Amino acid sequence: MPGDLTLFDAVGGTSFFRALVDRFYDGVAGDEVLRPLYPAELEPSRRHLALFLAQYWGGPPEYDGERGPPQLRMRHMPFAIGPIERDRWLLHMRAAIAALDPPADVAAAMHEYFDIAAEAMRNRD
Repeated sequence: MPGDLTLFDAVGGTSFFRALVDRFYDGVAGDEVLRPLYPAELEPSRRHLALFLAQYWGGPPEYDGERGPPQLRMRHMPFAIGPIERDRWLLHMRAAIAALDPPADVAAAMHEYFDIAAEAMRNRD
């Protein structure tokens, strides 16, 4: 991103992250491996992820205001996340990024972050 432009600003703000998360969760909703890990109602999870990502990439601190510090590893610990679940999660997130077709530098930064974050959430072999 040029200068001090945040990724949040480069993609046009919150609407990008809502669209990204909506596409991601459309994939999760039909995934036989991942769907059982999520609550019956996906809307709260959609909202939380969109707020978190917007904040992480330089947007307003709404996630912290609503949920407190992210503590991602702790929040995901109750769920069995092994290599298969990690890879399925990444598959849907990568597809969501591709569908939105952000600039190449944005896509690269997001892929790098999600690869690291997905592996950090893994708590099973």
